[in-house]
Amino acid sequence: MINIEKPESDKMIDTHIHADARTGEDFEKMYLSGIDVAITCAYYPYIIDNDSILLNHLNRILNYDTKRASQHGLELKVALGIHPTNTSVEGNTIYEQLYKWIESEKIIAIGEIGLEDLTESEYRIFKEQLDIAQETKTNVIIHTPRKNKSEVLSEILDILPQHISPEYVVIDHINSNVIEQVISSDYTLGLTVQPEKMDKYEAVKILDEYGFDKFLLNSDISNKASDPLSVPKTIRELKKQNFNQKDIDKIAYKNCKKFFNL
Repeated sequence: MINIEKPESDKMIDTHIHADARTGEDFEKMYLSGIDVAITCAYYPYIIDNDSILLNHLNRILNYDTKRASQHGLELKVALGIHPTNTSVEGNTIYEQLYKWIESEKIIAIGEIGLEDLTESEYRIFKEQLDIAQETKTNVIIHTPRKNKSEVLSEILDILPQHISPEYVVIDHINSNVIEQVISSDYTLGLTVQPEKMDKYEAVKILDEYGFDKFLLNSDISNKASDPLSVPKTIRELKKQNFNQKDIDKIAYKNCKKFFNL
């Protein structure tokens, strides 16, 4: 069999999805569009207060959804943790398992984690997971919410220096409204092209103004309105507008490959 290596300029990674909420048809669309790798993150869309139920869901992502995606050609890398929506759990069982997953190299990051409503339990669980990440030198994918994004981001930026080095952190779902809060920081920043969050033109505008070096690109496809092809659509728009191919490669896959050591 002849192995034809894909040209560098055709490589793409979707740096943040929720595979457990999507169909095999979505994985196939992503693969056929040129996405070979995606990073799937933890998010349980219901309020629960039981560690065992959440752990079962995380194991489903790790052991079941990765296989579903691979059947359609899409390789899933996995980030697991306690999303701020799920911070009604006590957490200790999940923390213990995170150490095991990290040691066995079954996950590439703790995520997504962060703050949403600024509750006491959110702060407690967010800080604990940051401490685990720092101790184990593991990357974290940090969620910023749709509502009160600037206020919550300010809280996150106050907490991070007390718990983790910037080299391990990507702050996700950054948009034009909050970019100035983080652009001068040492954190990696995620741009989410998704209905009700950001369209491809806003993403292109941010990259044009602030450069390509600090950013990752993702679709954040989940149980909410999503477009599994938003990453290739954005990459094609950059090509259409004649951006430098070396810069396009950074946002398409090189920045992600370097940050997560893929």
